[in-house]
Formats: sequence, structure tokens, C-alpha cells
Amino acid sequence: MKVHLTLLCATAGGAAFGDGRLSERGLREAGSAGAALRPYSLTIRAPSSRCAQMADALGMEATLEPALRDFDYGEWCGRTVGEVTATDPHGFTAWLTDPDSAPHGGESVRQLCRRTANWLSSLPPDTGRALAITEPAVVRAILVLALSAPARAFWHLDVPPLSALAFTWRGGRWDVRLDRATLYESASSRPLECRGPALVT
Repeated sequence: MKVHLTLLCATAGGAAFGDGRLSERGLREAGSAGAALRPYSLTIRAPSSRCAQMADALGMEATLEPALRDFDYGEWCGRTVGEVTATDPHGFTAWLTDPDSAPHGGESVRQLCRRTANWLSSLPPDTGRALAITEPAVVRAILVLALSAPARAFWHLDVPPLSALAFTWRGGRWDVRLDRATLYESASSRPLECRGPALVT
């Protein structure tokens, strides 16, 4: 049987590493995105406050899935990128260039990719159509796996807020499709600007 998994990327919840609550604009954008989503047999979410808020804004009851949690940022949690680069510039550079580096004492890119790969492999074949509201880092990690890309590609994958990626498991592989429906702001109907990797979400 096929597994159809749609990943909906959470909007930024603050300027620091770690969790944060959504802004009023983020809540409005999440609410408007809900109208474009199709029905799902299963809806799950990461444990963060922002993903819980997104599920509420979408009007969905989502089951908490711990494996979809964001990076463990270790001692960087709660600090901004500016603060980290000022105190540990070499560690920050290593984290962005070496997938095995974890200068903050938390989780490396490769460990995150391994965690998400283990979760994907645990999905039962009768999952059907599932929606996962999760973190940008988790979306990147699953893209690395689905595309058979090296872990070093992780930070080169752009994942804009409220973007949705559809993954289908068939024939022993994952196929990836961009879901365009959620990439627009309801107020202006203009495409959301795609920025570089969101290092603080």
C-alpha cells in the first residue's frame, strides 16, 4: 500500500534557538492556509508550542509525535544567532558545515536525520493520507532522506514557513512533490518570499 505524507512547515516562533509562540501574523497565515489543505486520515504535530498553535489555527486535532521535535540545541537554546556567533563563531561555522558537529552539546545534523529516518521507517503501510505539522529542520532532514542526498546538503535546502511538501512511499522509495496551495499569503495572494535556511526555528 502507499503512504501519502504531507509535511507542513511551522512558521517562526521567535528570534532565538528553540521553541517560541507564533505572532498574530503567523496565526492569521496559518489559519488561511487551512482552507487549502485536503482531508487527512491522520494529523500529527511536533511537540513545540508553535506547532500546537498552528494545529489550533488550522482547526485540526493533531496527535503529538515526539519524533518530529526540533533540534536539541543544547546550551544554545534560548540564545540568538548573533549571541552564538559572538561567543562561539568557530562552533557555529562547524555546525553549519560538518553534519557530525554538535558544538552546543545537543544534536548534530546527522543525528537529526537519523532520528527522522527511524520515524519514517516506523510508519505502518496502512497509514493512508497523513499530515505532519513540524519544524523546518525536520522537513530538511526528511528531504535529505527522500532525495538520497548527503547530510551536508541539509543547510542548502530552503524550507519557507507554511510550505508543504508531499511524500509518497511506493516501490521502495519516497517520491517528493511540492504542494503549491499553501505557499501564498491570503491577504495579497503573492508568493511567500523564499529566504535562506531558518537557523533559529
